[in-house]
Amino acid sequence: MNKPCNGSCWDSKIQRFFSGVLMGAAISLSGCATTGVVEPQAAVNEVDPYENFNRKMFIFNDKVDNYVAEPVSNAYKLITPEFMQTGIYNFFNNLKNINVVINDVLQAKFQQSAQDTGRFAINSTVGLAGVVDVAKHVGLEQNDEDFDQTLAVWGVPHGSYLVLPFLGPSTSRGIPGTVFDTAANPATYVGFLPVQALSAINSRANAEGALKFIDEAALDPYVFTRESFLQWRNNLATDGKAEASPDMDDFEAELDKDVNAPASKKEVTNAVDANKKAGFALRLDAEPKKSGQPPH
Repeated sequence: MNKPCNGSCWDSKIQRFFSGVLMGAAISLSGCATTGVVEPQAAVNEVDPYENFNRKMFIFNDKVDNYVAEPVSNAYKLITPEFMQTGIYNFFNNLKNINVVINDVLQAKFQQSAQDTGRFAINSTVGLAGVVDVAKHVGLEQNDEDFDQTLAVWGVPHGSYLVLPFLGPSTSRGIPGTVFDTAANPATYVGFLPVQALSAINSRANAEGALKFIDEAALDPYVFTRESFLQWRNNLATDGKAEASPDMDDFEAELDKDVNAPASKKEVTNAVDANKKAGFALRLDAEPKKSGQPPH
């Protein structure tokens, strides 16, 4: 009888897959070599052993965003009133609370699960199916729990960092987590393509400022995206108890000095999770800002 596959097993399978891909590429390129000199192999990053592949996917996703997601989201912002954008965001955010409640229970956070259930019930009724975030005004703040965090609580290691085509930043633990969360979301089963497209476009429109900030402020957008994504996910999994990496501490210090920075660190770290949650469009899980509202 086959044993269930744990986090290490998932990571092992992915490693074998990509190892085969890279080995095939090396054999194909060997016929093009013009000298017998063997270049020394670069040190492998333990967190990001597939950096060469990931960088190519990062560039690919960036092109898709530039030529598809950004023009569509700009058109969406032009023709959609702000109150409607906020209502659409609230609607999808309310549906996400079903996932939050399930993962509250799986993580044995029973008091929080009761609060999140109340939040979903209030917004689904008084809040007109979640279009209006009434629960926020009665002190029930939005929590963020998903199956990736549940696996972390259960002791499953995050595994290798991966950049997936169209889906963006993830880890080998995050892949089954995303599958579970997608299956638990009602929006998956009701008009999947148009509903998911609307969610993605609305979220990409809200992420505009933070995404531009990553491109303009980071010397290496790939490294900054990787480090901020991994730190953000670790921070969620430990309920804010994780320590910041030295690289991100240095960046935050520089950000605090720049009073004209277009986005806060929280906004940026939320933006880098965009690909994983919203398909080809980058997604920002933060309430849409009104025109003229300064970054905070």
